[in-house]
Amino acid sequence: MPHIAIDRKRFEALTDYYKTQFGGMPARVFSSPGRAEIVGNHTDHNRGKVLVSAISCDILCLASPRGDGVADIRAEAFSPVRFSVGDLQSREREKGRSVALARGVFRYFAEHGYPVGGFSAVTHSTVFRGAGVSSSAAFEVLVAQLLNALYCGGRVSPLECAKAAQYAENVYFGKPCGLLDQCGIAFGGLNKIDFSDPAAPSVTGLPAPAGYRIVLTNTGGSHAALTSHYADIRREMGEVAAALGKSVLGECSEEELKEAIPRLRRQVSDRALLRAFHFFEENGRVERAARALREGDAAGFLAAVRASGESSLGYLQNCYVAGEISQPLALALKLSEKYITDGAFRPMGGGFAGAVIAFVRADGAEGYGRNMARVFGRENVYHTAPRAEGTCEITEV
Repeated sequence: MPHIAIDRKRFEALTDYYKTQFGGMPARVFSSPGRAEIVGNHTDHNRGKVLVSAISCDILCLASPRGDGVADIRAEAFSPVRFSVGDLQSREREKGRSVALARGVFRYFAEHGYPVGGFSAVTHSTVFRGAGVSSSAAFEVLVAQLLNALYCGGRVSPLECAKAAQYAENVYFGKPCGLLDQCGIAFGGLNKIDFSDPAAPSVTGLPAPAGYRIVLTNTGGSHAALTSHYADIRREMGEVAAALGKSVLGECSEEELKEAIPRLRRQVSDRALLRAFHFFEENGRVERAARALREGDAAGFLAAVRASGESSLGYLQNCYVAGEISQPLALALKLSEKYITDGAFRPMGGGFAGAVIAFVRADGAEGYGRNMARVFGRENVYHTAPRAEGTCEITEV
């Protein structure tokens, strides 16, 4: 089990909170990071390729097993999550809530033959909410790791924990996400992931770009009403694949798409076709970026990141909601273009609202952050870095 540096005051405050909620001392300590999507926007759900990295923010969790069959998770800023581990049916009224994520992870474990049991847990999160770094996936994978450590002897793989988390989000929470977020958090490090075989994605570790810092800007847009827009991307890519006789675009080729355009325009929308072209070209950018990182080619890596952002804006079309005059994400991209002289930037995550990720030379990161803070608020600009460890139990604090 890894040693992860955790602020002592934060740990002691969370320990005190555990005592007030449950009495006694917690038995185990866990950490679940956020994630940054580096390249690979909306490709995972169609069996494409991504670059993703765990980053240095986390949900810190103190937990102990309990014998009464109740899962009880508490955080000062949120409603408690509490349910019987013998009652794992999905509930319509829980969709969109944390309890659905936890209950769904339990259901996946139980249905796949893993033992489950109750626990008492408290959490404190520094995962930037609303900034596209997957606070929900960090929580889902944390619940999976709690079950893994407390009841499964640690034998459940990071991939299986990620699948449990995706199942919970798709089926119980009601969001049709792919597997990128959960894998990035469960595995840790900076990885290229190829989802062409969804049962066994290929995960390849890569070095981080030397000399550059990661700066995230949360543009302040709300994700609350965006689920249908996220779903449209997956649905439209699926429509193109179906018109080509396949189930997902990952089973098709760009040549097939180009050849069939006259026929496809009678079957699907032009926007669906543009999103399909983005999918194929984004896979190529992932490969170029990964090769550049392996070879220490910072310029090649940054070029792939910038091209991903341009395609997301122009062809994937997930940087603002059509018809909306409030376009904070698009504005953040334009400002990044103005403020970054050596680096790259792109929208991160599902899009429409949320965050811009920027790779900025170390000597320019503070200045870029200040400029973005003038527009979006100091509380919405985060300096972070890749984290080697995925969701895990911590041995020393």
